[in-house]
Amino acid sequence: MTTDHRVVTRVLTTAVATAALGMGALTGAATAGAHVEVDSDHAVRGDDALVTFQVPNESEKGSPTTEVTITLPNVAAASTDVMPGWTAKLDRDENGAYRSVTFTATPSAGIGVAQFELFPISIQLPDTASVTFPVVQTYADGTVVHWDQPPLPNGDEPEYPAPTLALANGPKGPDEHHHAASPPAPATGAPSVNAGAQKAAAPAVTKPAPDNTARALAGGALLLAAIGVGVALARRRT
Repeated sequence: MTTDHRVVTRVLTTAVATAALGMGALTGAATAGAHVEVDSDHAVRGDDALVTFQVPNESEKGSPTTEVTITLPNVAAASTDVMPGWTAKLDRDENGAYRSVTFTATPSAGIGVAQFELFPISIQLPDTASVTFPVVQTYADGTVVHWDQPPLPNGDEPEYPAPTLALANGPKGPDEHHHAASPPAPATGAPSVNAGAQKAAAPAVTKPAPDNTARALAGGALLLAAIGVGVALARRRT
């Protein structure tokens, strides 16, 4: 799985990739205005990426968030980071595709009030213009909030919008242009060129021309030194 090869390097950039994430809008028991947000360090269609979710807690009841379930877009490869205080479980369907990942807080852990947590997932993105990740947020007091609403018909944001990530068109993969760089085979009957012939045909390495400027400066310095010696001898004789 190519995803595992990229996880190590991409985890190092998680903080940078998620620095611009906004706060998420909260549950029915919380004040509105914050939302679950999603960002990625490599949001390219059909490619592997580290996708990070920022899940906030603004509960007015002081209840911590203890479980977060993220629905995945039927991806073929997925893995999660090791997060202190949380366990992660990836769910797959009968065809082996990854459909969701559930993060569960260990005892005495979770997302406290006025805090947020980052949940990174390494997945293979779909080959689409954008991808939506519905999220279910569960609180210790039993409150459950579904972040799964699409934009309103007039373009406004709903009360509980589903996190959506726009995907860009990326460069061609190495397999698509790997063979283009291979030199063509010589035509049948064409004389082959051996190493000795190539060596003989190589242009001779010429020595650099002497630096006339450097020589002129050196000669001038010697002349000035000789004049100085002559002047010193003349003064001694007088």
